[in-house]
Amino acid sequence: MPKFINLKKLTAKTLVGILVVGGLATQAGTRKVFADDSVDSTPDTIVLQGTLRDFRGYRDTDGNISSNGHADFERKHKVDTNPSGQKFKYGLDRGITTNTLGADKKPVYAGGSYSTTTKANFDQWYRDVDDVNMSKSYNIQLAKQPGTNIYTFNNNGQQFFPLDGLLFGNEGRNHNFHFTYEIHTQFTYQGGETFNFSGDDDVWVYIDGQKVIDIGGVHGKTDASVNLDDLGLTVGETYELNFFFAERHVTQSNFQIETTIALESATFAD
Repeated sequence: MPKFINLKKLTAKTLVGILVVGGLATQAGTRKVFADDSVDSTPDTIVLQGTLRDFRGYRDTDGNISSNGHADFERKHKVDTNPSGQKFKYGLDRGITTNTLGADKKPVYAGGSYSTTTKANFDQWYRDVDDVNMSKSYNIQLAKQPGTNIYTFNNNGQQFFPLDGLLFGNEGRNHNFHFTYEIHTQFTYQGGETFNFSGDDDVWVYIDGQKVIDIGGVHGKTDASVNLDDLGLTVGETYELNFFFAERHVTQSNFQIETTIALESATFAD
């Protein structure tokens, strides 16, 4: 998996994944260290506690429709349709969710999507539903890069398949490709922080309840970045960061985070 551009160099080169979400320009900017300008003042690792949910694919390994598969996972390109008659296709599908987080801190389905089906089906992605999904807690650890305040998670350079052989299992495939992952954390804004993600498939990031990264859809590895200085935050105030990921199709699962945000670490790890 290619590495992110070092945040120190972003004044010379901007990440590919510049987004404009709800009229808000989100782009990588010059990295600043935190307010006291001390690298050693931050911990070496940050543990983020999240929840994985496993789903069965809509089509099996022979391409046949499964009786118990979820309609949003493993659909057939330009064959399967949603209720409005749109044919499923690969690629970025921005706008699946609204620009604000729901009262229950879950994404709100906006509709008009060619890679999803219905609100009812989407609402199952990040909620426990009997006979539809199975869930388990799962933590990731972000490591601080030596001599910087940059924290990264890249799954040790490997593809991201945390549910191989677990819950519903691999369904006859070499990996378990059909799952979602959500993380809820918070941080105190210091000024100058950035948050970068690289991966596939869907990813939505919300800060202070507002969507700041949107790379929805079934697509290849895509980069996205947000500069927190563009969000109108107040230095010294504490804000929530809510992160939502979905892996919906073979054959890869990429997942990399790079950030200078001092995210609140979970008090225990798996």
